[in-house]
Amino acid sequence: MHAAANNLRGGVSHESTRLRGQSIIEYVLIIAIIGLVIVFAGPGVAGAIRNQFNLVGNTVNSGTVGGVEGGASGGGSTGADSATVQAAIAKDAKDWTLDEQKVVAEDIAAKGEASPAYAKAKAAMDAGTKFSMKLTDGQMLEYKIIGINHDDLADGSGKAGLTFLTTSANIKSRMNPTNTNVGGWEKSELRQKMNGGEIWNLMPSEFQSMVKSVRKLTNNVSGDDENAKVTVTTDKLFLFSGAEIVESPYISSFLNFPWIYREGTQYEAFKGKVTNNHSRNDYLKSSKEWWQRSASVNDSIAFRFISTDGEPTWDSSASQSQDVCPAWCF
Repeated sequence: MHAAANNLRGGVSHESTRLRGQSIIEYVLIIAIIGLVIVFAGPGVAGAIRNQFNLVGNTVNSGTVGGVEGGASGGGSTGADSATVQAAIAKDAKDWTLDEQKVVAEDIAAKGEASPAYAKAKAAMDAGTKFSMKLTDGQMLEYKIIGINHDDLADGSGKAGLTFLTTSANIKSRMNPTNTNVGGWEKSELRQKMNGGEIWNLMPSEFQSMVKSVRKLTNNVSGDDENAKVTVTTDKLFLFSGAEIVESPYISSFLNFPWIYREGTQYEAFKGKVTNNHSRNDYLKSSKEWWQRSASVNDSIAFRFISTDGEPTWDSSASQSQDVCPAWCF
């Protein structure tokens, strides 16, 4: 079946509707008006006015209008974001909306383990909790959390809070139109499809607006070049490298290829579960043979993939059609 070589085969953002200084001026004017009314009105009318005065005072003092929390001076988390995080914590993680997944991820990125959502997200990752969304072609894509504060944001501002991996979707593609891995993941046809082409276009617009661009490390020269260098690409959807899947890449016959250790580090969800670097792993077993972005170390025609029995060191010719399991970050 596979060519030769080594085993070759939404929430709404709210804003305060008044400026604090404006509210104070209005408060002073109200005091003056109430003083005049009390002089000329009876005690019943005056009492009612005093009640309304107290309500206005409470509004000014709390910095809210109509029960909506005012924005913090100079930026920072908004009341809407905080409310979304709290709503996510209060429900079963499997029921998180896309907006809740995004806000939870951003809260974890900002606060780390101090985030009130951290424990909930980690428990969901450890349990293999699955989420789902409908693609533009009508099929349902299932996915799960695979990393926490793992990937570097492309803009250099820190880490992406959560990394997700597709677990079931009928997406298939070749890596390249011809059998070559020259140029690696960076120049591959599949990467172009995942970051602006037909695979990216399968994703709903709400999802597209939430995905964070991250930096991925890959040998982008050729798999059989022992002097190959690991370089950086910026990706929205991406595939995993061998180093991100296994704890220590298989080196028995790869001593001349040090770059295989430098294509990232093992994702948190795989730790203690994916331990075999050149044989089957129960955690990775599936009905699919799915692409990695790592080039073959044996020749210049193939890329790595994971077999149905969870073995991470198989190679497939670049023009061979394999399952694609996109990963991404919020």
